[in-house]
Amino acid sequence: MQDSLIPDQTALDVAAHAIGVAKRAGCTAAVSVNAGNGLSIGVRSGEVETLEYHRDKSLAVTVYHGRRKGTATTTDFAPAAVAETVAAAARIAADAEPDEYAGLVDAALLAREFPALDLDHPWDIEPEAAIALALECEAAARDAHREVSQVDEAAVSSYRGLHAYADSQGFGGVYRASRHGISCTVVGSRDGAMQRGYWFTTARRATDLEAPDAVGRRAAERTVAKLGARKLKTRKAPVVFENRLATGLIGNLVSAVSGPNLYREASFLRDSIGQQLFPGFISIDEQPHLPRALGSAPFDAEGVATRQRLLVDRGVLAGYVLDGYSARRLAMTPTGHAGGIHNLIVSDQGLDLDGLLRQMGTGLLVTDLMGFGVNLLTGDYSRGAAGFWVEGGAISHPVEEITIAGNLRDMFRNLVAAGRDLERRGSIQCGSLLLDEMTIAGD
Repeated sequence: MQDSLIPDQTALDVAAHAIGVAKRAGCTAAVSVNAGNGLSIGVRSGEVETLEYHRDKSLAVTVYHGRRKGTATTTDFAPAAVAETVAAAARIAADAEPDEYAGLVDAALLAREFPALDLDHPWDIEPEAAIALALECEAAARDAHREVSQVDEAAVSSYRGLHAYADSQGFGGVYRASRHGISCTVVGSRDGAMQRGYWFTTARRATDLEAPDAVGRRAAERTVAKLGARKLKTRKAPVVFENRLATGLIGNLVSAVSGPNLYREASFLRDSIGQQLFPGFISIDEQPHLPRALGSAPFDAEGVATRQRLLVDRGVLAGYVLDGYSARRLAMTPTGHAGGIHNLIVSDQGLDLDGLLRQMGTGLLVTDLMGFGVNLLTGDYSRGAAGFWVEGGAISHPVEEITIAGNLRDMFRNLVAAGRDLERRGSIQCGSLLLDEMTIAGD
């Protein structure tokens, strides 16, 4: 696949031109330049169903005229188009209401060094080769078990992107990052009942991906394991969240301690720094400079340097997740989180998933969640769920059409154990989590 990314210096030059135009108009400015290209292949029933090339680029200009803010975007990097985009942002700022919290971040917080994070690994794969990998994945899923009735899709994707940021305080930074993946969605059937399952692998470097046949088999195994699912009687019981879903629980924590929800007073964790939220064996460490990790970045979307820090220290909330604007609203300092978090890693107690199930004894292993029943204002949590009933520390049978409910504050505080089976396919790395009790609503 031919690389069509613009050069790093071109991105910085485009940003510098926009900033120069803004300065001549009497404004300060922040400019983001993004570009990327990629390939996506999807196959079904031995035939290519989708073949897409992705090529994109954009420039976003935010100007400040005093405390008035305006933003405009363009996909045309020609000097005249960039100048017109800045002018459009300036016109918007002129008509905007002043906002005492608007403005660029403190220059002292901007990144001065750019660590080598090994994020950019182009995958020189042609469409024919990607199709072959997808077909291999599909065939492995189809042949893995007689109860696989169809493979909805086997897919291969590759993407490489560039992000540059500059502002009128003199900051200019750029980095490239790649992300590749293989995925498979499978349908299984037994006695007229059907279940759908899924598996995927993703990495910065193609050689770090799971083999396509392994992805297909894993998708088939997870699907077939769901066949014969039953409902449960309503009860209270211990619950294990599989690692993929445990990252979502930590994501709920991140949302609750994120600046916008805090200054809008829409979070149950407002004014919670220094409080014991988790048991003492839980720490959550942010490590933004891990080589090749999917959440790594040298600076955030405002140019603020990313830094290692503890979000939770031995159960105690150690800080919030703030961009420049929300930090001003809260009279605090930005934490380098404009645009998101960077490799949150949850501590563990050494047990794998099987060890957690043995520790639980009898209860529910949750492997699928449906709906968005999380109220961040109160912490109330209620989600549709499916998974497996566990007895004697071993899986007994699959379950479906249930709802699990609790309150996030109680769920965090009453964690029993965190597993070492870290989910590494995202910005939150967390093992499976064992909770002492939740309400399970069924028949």
